[in-house]
Amino acid sequence: MVFVFKTNVDSVSKIKKIAPKLNKLFPNSKWNFDLEDCDNILRFECKDDIIEKVTFLMKVIGFECEAL
Repeated sequence: MVFVFKTNVDSVSKIKKIAPKLNKLFPNSKWNFDLEDCDNILRFECKDDIIEKVTFLMKVIGFECEAL
């Protein structure tokens, strides 16, 4: 499944802050940010429904995140 999120992550330095947490919480998933998109898209490829976990984690570490 592919999940798409709108975020306020707008720089590589912010991604570097987030990456270890995403990798730890979702070790069997592929994810990436599209900073060129106006919504700073975060895409996840995984087998499980992770929408609530991703939005919660992002908010806990200080970022906006909304499933599209």
